[in-house]
Amino acid sequence: MKTRLNRYLSECGIASRRKSEEFIKDGRIDINGKTVIDLAFTVDPDKDIIMLDGERIKPEKKVYYLLNKPKGYITSTDDEKGRKTVLDLIETKQKIFPVGRLDYDTTGVLLLTNDGDFTNYLTHPGNKIPREYKVTLHKPLEEEDRLKLIKGILLDRRKSRFIEIKFISKDERDKVMVVAVEGRNHFVKNMFSALGYFVDRLERTNYGGLEVKEIPVGSYRILSHREIEKIYEAYSK
Repeated sequence: MKTRLNRYLSECGIASRRKSEEFIKDGRIDINGKTVIDLAFTVDPDKDIIMLDGERIKPEKKVYYLLNKPKGYITSTDDEKGRKTVLDLIETKQKIFPVGRLDYDTTGVLLLTNDGDFTNYLTHPGNKIPREYKVTLHKPLEEEDRLKLIKGILLDRRKSRFIEIKFISKDERDKVMVVAVEGRNHFVKNMFSALGYFVDRLERTNYGGLEVKEIPVGSYRILSHREIEKIYEAYSK
C-alpha cells in the first residue's frame, strides 16, 4: 500500500513529518536510485528501495518511554557543551527523541519516542493537549494576577493564558498548580515573569493524562501501544 514519503519517513522513526520534508527538499532522499524532491511523492514500502544519504531506510518498531525527568539534564538528543541529556537515562538501541522540551532545571513528565506522528500530535497547538505543572514562585501569587493569567495576557505579541490555576494549599500562596495547552519554550516561566514573578521550582506533573507518580526520579517505564491509543482517543476531535 502506498503512503506519502514524508509520512513513511516519520513512521520509520527518521524524524517528524516536518523535518522529513526538509530532508526531501534538500535532495537527501533517493527512491529506486533516483532523487526525489516532490513532497507529495508516494512510496510502496514493500516494493520501493528508499534511501537517506545513501543508506536504506527500513521500518522501525515504535517505542514509547515515560521518564520522570530529574534536574541537571537537558532535553535534547546531544549537546555540544557535553552536558548530560535525557537520553543518558534511557536504555535502548533505537533512535529516540524527546516529545517537546523541559528546561535543564525542570522535572517531571517527559515522553521519548521514535514515533514522529505521535510527537506531532502531542505538540501541535491545534490539538490542545493539556500539560499540568506544579509551580513554586519566589513570592505569593496575588489573586488579581491569578485571574489575569487565566483571562489571558500578551506574551510574545500573542494572547496567552493558563486554562486553570489553583493554589495547592490555603497557607502557601507561592505554590500553585497550572494547566496549559501551550508548548512554547519556557512558556510557564515566561507567563509568570510577565507579571513580575520568578519561578523557583517547576515540575510537570501530567501530560496528556500521563503521570509519573509511581516512577522514581530519573527512572522510566515503557508505555504500551494501548496507552498511546487512549491518548489519541481522549483528545481527537
